[in-house]
Amino acid sequence: MALKVTELTFLDYYAPRYGIPVPRHVCGTAEIEEMKNALEKWGTEAIVKPDVLSGRRGRSGGVRSVSTIHDALREIKRVSGIEVGGRMPRIAYLVEKIPAIIEIYSAITYNSEFLGPSFTLSLMGGVEVEEIPEEKKMTIPIDIFRGLDAYQASQVLAKLGCPKDLVSILSRCMVSFWDLFISTGMETAEINPWRVTPEGKPYACDFKGIVDEANYKSKVPGVEFPDYPESVSDFEEEMRVWDAKSHQGQAHVSDLGGGGILPILFGGGISTIITETLESAGGSPMFLSDFGGNPPYERMLGTAKICLTHRLGTARLLLILGGKANNTLIDVTFQAIADALVSYVEEHGPIHIPVVIGRGGPNLVKGFLIMKQTLEYLKLPYVVFGPDTPVTMVAEYAAKLVNALESIQEGLK
Repeated sequence: MALKVTELTFLDYYAPRYGIPVPRHVCGTAEIEEMKNALEKWGTEAIVKPDVLSGRRGRSGGVRSVSTIHDALREIKRVSGIEVGGRMPRIAYLVEKIPAIIEIYSAITYNSEFLGPSFTLSLMGGVEVEEIPEEKKMTIPIDIFRGLDAYQASQVLAKLGCPKDLVSILSRCMVSFWDLFISTGMETAEINPWRVTPEGKPYACDFKGIVDEANYKSKVPGVEFPDYPESVSDFEEEMRVWDAKSHQGQAHVSDLGGGGILPILFGGGISTIITETLESAGGSPMFLSDFGGNPPYERMLGTAKICLTHRLGTARLLLILGGKANNTLIDVTFQAIADALVSYVEEHGPIHIPVVIGRGGPNLVKGFLIMKQTLEYLKLPYVVFGPDTPVTMVAEYAAKLVNALESIQEGLK
């Protein structure tokens, strides 16, 4: 199971342990006097944020600047009760506002292109990674045995044009970031932005990560993963009931409230990475899904039918994506998905959305042929990627395709 790590958990547990400099913060449940003293120490400027298992907090109105204790108390109360990406916050908290002369984007994730972890850096922090021009960011592979060292980090910083007087201290920060990633069983982690003050001090000002709970390294002593409020949709509830009916194959979903891509995803932790990529690239995934475990035909057929019945009518793109399977029979799962699509069209009428497919594993060619014949029968446009294409690249392609189609539709109005 993959666990999301929010910024507040990072501030409370991970950053102090791995020596990562962060802004000071106060929990929204603290005494008024404590929050008042904090504001005075910070120069009466702070930011209120929700602790929620969802991204794009700022776009949902969940991140607000405050300058007085009255503003802080009002915003903490308000932010604690707003919905962000279909999820409710656990609490809100107050963070010191850091002035910056430069902002930096950094991310570490397992990359199927390199068959190992990769490190991405840009001096254009504070924006989504897909908005950063390719020439303004760099991604390098990391040797899993040697790790990321200060020399590698400094080379990347220098090539991106980082001011020379900041290269050394930022390189050390990136090494600490790598130590955090590799020591805690994380699958992906992002600090965006690092804000560097006029005095040349860097601070990690926002964090999100995903931990593989099956990895023994995730059992970091003293780290507590809090419980978050859960609002279960009819779709999630139906899938839970269906999931409980079989011991073979998993059928897990978590509603995200998106309205763009309907994702039928396979591969455990990689499903979460794909979803994070879709979200950061503006693909607006409808839900996080994790299917597979070599399900029999009937199992996958029922799973696909539930997904399509609830969401296909409003989807702008159907994404069928997963890593290279070891024992899941691709032709069986694809035949079930294809039959579910035909059944949906026969019941609800024709659909007109593109389909993006990426997969690898046993009986792959036969599975691709099944999908090709079905999609051509339904007159649906499609793109197929083989196992050599990284799943993150396929996800980015799907998100960009959705955004491009929306732009064309807007232009025609």
